[in-house]
Amino acid sequence: MSDGPPEPLTLSALGWNDRWATLAADRADGTRPVRVMRHDGTAVLVGGDDGVESIPLRRSLPPLAVGDWLVVGDGTIVEVLERASLLQRRDPTGGGAQLIAANLDLVGIVCGLDRPVSAGRIQRMVIQVWDAGATPMVVLTKTDLVTDTTEAEEIAAAAAPGADVLVISSETGEGLDAVHDAVAGLTVAFVGESGAGKSTLVNALAGGDLAAIGAVRAGDQKGRHTTTARELHVLPDDVRLVDTPGIREMGLWTDVETVDDVFDDIGELAEQCRFRDCSHDAEPGCAVRAALETGRLSVERFDSWETLRREAAAAELRADPHARHQAARQFGKIAREAQRMKRPRD
Repeated sequence: MSDGPPEPLTLSALGWNDRWATLAADRADGTRPVRVMRHDGTAVLVGGDDGVESIPLRRSLPPLAVGDWLVVGDGTIVEVLERASLLQRRDPTGGGAQLIAANLDLVGIVCGLDRPVSAGRIQRMVIQVWDAGATPMVVLTKTDLVTDTTEAEEIAAAAAPGADVLVISSETGEGLDAVHDAVAGLTVAFVGESGAGKSTLVNALAGGDLAAIGAVRAGDQKGRHTTTARELHVLPDDVRLVDTPGIREMGLWTDVETVDDVFDDIGELAEQCRFRDCSHDAEPGCAVRAALETGRLSVERFDSWETLRREAAAAELRADPHARHQAARQFGKIAREAQRMKRPRD
């Protein structure tokens, strides 16, 4: 990446383009566009042609995310421009949606090779990234700590079909040019559990200390959460990077259809089942069960598909109060019928 002094902050450096200009074309006189660079709870730090400033939030505003484009005037937010993408997850505390970043082009899923590479973790993140409207990429870090990356690459490629898998070492510089080529000109974020090497990678791309790096605990190779807030950084060579805290859990906040899109091989098999409503359990003529028996479909991939579908279905209910009410009514009806059947007959 370039070694020169940082360029002055401008709309262009923040990713302003014709799409956003069109959306903001009808803004009122005296207003201007800015981008959210950090969310501070009661205010957001925004950047634009006039530099960086803090603007307070109002209760009437929708929830904002780092990366959002806003129209502001007189020190207040006038409009939130329609998002091109939104990365979110199920809130691990409240169960609703937790916003991670908006208007991302690419999301790098970072996995450290100093620990087992989890296909399930990658699948979850890939599903959520596709649902966001962004493109996923898997980055396997810490190649300097292992002698062979073949198995890890195969696991990642199978878990993220169609996504690029890059193998790097931030310590030796191996693979960093490929990462830079992938992110140039884009708004990107790297996500992964603490200690996976995300902050070290971010610093390597930035050419300096952009994020504090915590020591990895001995024994389980888990890192301390050193990035405490999501923040958008403007890097050389037209890169906008949203740094995020380590994510221990990516609870799905998506729909069943997105899960099926990622597991399209199972969907193609399901279309060959004898019955359209096949549950792939014990029905005759089940193409999915046949593939499992012959080894064409792995048990692990099928189990992941079923688990993630159930989780996505639950997320759909949480996101749709009407559907949740209908499901509760249906469950209540079934429960009452079961109780009726248990009653002794005279």
